[in-house]
Amino acid sequence: MNASLLDGKVVANHILAELKQFVLDLKPGEKPPGLAVILLGNHDASKLYVQGKRRISAEIGFNSVAYDLPSSLTEEELISLINRLNETHEVNGILVQLPLPAHINNQVILETIHPTKDVDGFHPYNVGRLVQKKPILRSCTPAGIMNLFHYYQLPLSGKHAVILGASNIVGRPMALELLMAGCTVTVCHSASIDINHHVSDADILVTAMGVRGIVDSSRIKEGAIVVDVAMNRDENGKLCGDLDFNQAAQRAAWITPVPGGVGPMTIATLMQNTLRCYQLQQEILPQ
Repeated sequence: MNASLLDGKVVANHILAELKQFVLDLKPGEKPPGLAVILLGNHDASKLYVQGKRRISAEIGFNSVAYDLPSSLTEEELISLINRLNETHEVNGILVQLPLPAHINNQVILETIHPTKDVDGFHPYNVGRLVQKKPILRSCTPAGIMNLFHYYQLPLSGKHAVILGASNIVGRPMALELLMAGCTVTVCHSASIDINHHVSDADILVTAMGVRGIVDSSRIKEGAIVVDVAMNRDENGKLCGDLDFNQAAQRAAWITPVPGGVGPMTIATLMQNTLRCYQLQQEILPQ
């Protein structure tokens, strides 16, 4: 079997075009959504991610406000900045690029962001809404994957979904998203025994371990939907996921490429969340 591509670039461009049209349709005097992006330090990967988010934000006409700050910034100073951004009407969404320096508590910072400005969907309030099957602002990568499934009209209800990775960013919210879609969900993690046994039983496989080769791609179930979230590098420095793409594509019915699969969807969903924050604050959406 030769898998069809779940092309994140195509779907993301479709979403971004709709968001751009929203801005173009604003009446004179109406301001577009505003996104504040906070970056601490000079972490190369973080800088690249932030540049991409700011570029896309500008391309669709959102107001992007950059806060490039030294890694020596104290937790108290960062909290003070976020509190100011919580209060201003010029900023609808607040994104703090992770990871933060070791002296700053990630969870404290994420909980400081007002729930209606939480574009990443990490605040306990928004996570709780997802648990209750009443999400408002959803974690960007899992929600982006669901957008990908819906675009390609893939049947999910009744399927056995296996998720590799139990992080708060991908694995756990992904499990909740798939449960809402009617899947039976298995979550594997660093303490799981014989991951490949679970892989061989997966109608839907989402891998986000960040360990190249952790899965024996020959064990993937024939006809499975395969989503590789991981971003690793091979021996030649080329970007790759957790899976052997060519081998996995011989068994799967649908598969995401790396790069060009999940990454573009994460950013597009971030922009969707920015618009939702704007609408929440304009009371267009109920809270």
